[in-house]
Amino acid sequence: MSFDVSTGKWSQTPTGEFKVWSKLKYTLMTGGSKDLGTYYYLPNVPYTMFFYKDYGIHGAYWHDNFGHPMSHGCVNMRIDDAEKLFYWANPILPQNINSITATEENPGTKVIIYGTTPRE
Repeated sequence: MSFDVSTGKWSQTPTGEFKVWSKLKYTLMTGGSKDLGTYYYLPNVPYTMFFYKDYGIHGAYWHDNFGHPMSHGCVNMRIDDAEKLFYWANPILPQNINSITATEENPGTKVIIYGTTPRE
């Protein structure tokens, strides 16, 4: 699979090799700074897969500028693309469950985040 994504504009997206440690069908994301004009409050962020601390791969309903930096460090995807990746990646989310944390028995998929460059 190949997708256009948006990575860090206001904060750097972590690079390296990680594993998905948590998956949530929908979650609230807040952060940034009101003083700096970077504050965000995003309810119901869809298909979130956290891979490093509070950095995740997830669907984005607040912009359609994929292929260009737009995030506070997360990897933003079109919602349909994020949904495909969410159900493909581990840990496996049982039916009728909205979130899961990876375990030894149900480990997370390896994620490799390379240095990012906007496409031309």
